[in-house]
Amino acid sequence: MKKSRFLIFGGDKVANKDVYNPTAPFQDRGISYFAARVESRPIETDSQVLFFVERDGVCYHDPITPIFPLQDPFVTRIDTELIFGGVRFPVSGDSWQTYFYRGQDLLNLKKFAEGPVGMKDIRVVELHDGSIGVFTRPMGIIGGRGKIGFTIINSLEQLNDLDWYGADLIEGQFSDDEWGGVNEAHLLREGLIGALGHFASFTIDEAGSLRKHYKSIIFTYDYFKMQASPMTVLTRRLDFPTGEAKRSPELDDIVVSGGLYGLEKGKVELYVGLSDVNCGVIEINNPFK
Repeated sequence: MKKSRFLIFGGDKVANKDVYNPTAPFQDRGISYFAARVESRPIETDSQVLFFVERDGVCYHDPITPIFPLQDPFVTRIDTELIFGGVRFPVSGDSWQTYFYRGQDLLNLKKFAEGPVGMKDIRVVELHDGSIGVFTRPMGIIGGRGKIGFTIINSLEQLNDLDWYGADLIEGQFSDDEWGGVNEAHLLREGLIGALGHFASFTIDEAGSLRKHYKSIIFTYDYFKMQASPMTVLTRRLDFPTGEAKRSPELDDIVVSGGLYGLEKGKVELYVGLSDVNCGVIEINNPFK
């Protein structure tokens, strides 16, 4: 059994709420934070993203940090700026949209871009020459249930003008009944990006119940050659302690990648969301070493 645990949360902001789909910890103003999605069990229209600090094994919301009416947060840095984003739901009826914010720190984030309605799992990464790599996840006529695309822009200012459905799709990752996306991206060396993501499928059990299956995966992407390595499974739900699910049995087998912490080391911590109710952390070998 791999070394894994649930994160424990305290404080009024999370009382009687589920906390899941965390980012990895990041430094801001000398403080180690992580972001996570907080919402009521029966619904997801009251979702919020809060920023937490962990003290003595318990995670608390920092009251001086902003609260966003979003889901599924992500954090990275471009040049000297903190880039934060999440998914707004619902928009345009029952759909969703990715919002992007930027600033020198958490206390000065300003919205600067939006993805298209209906697209999640958009991630940006600064490349060796200062340009910006963008992972997309179109669905529908282009992308089916959800496939990963990649394109390059010159600056963050171009994100609002991006042809989201014109990004090159990475071939061979998903069948028509499978889907997935990138949750975090790291520049490994010139020309090579390490992508942390999720791989998803579904089955119908003997009782006719829908069961979704999500695994945490990685792959590398050579943006000079426009080629991806095969996906490697990092973790599955059975690698973590047993626990509740937001809807059972549909979401019993769910692991959604959040982020990798400690990539400069041989061992790293992978932060994940579990069954849409919990945050988990697992220690693994550095998958990009």
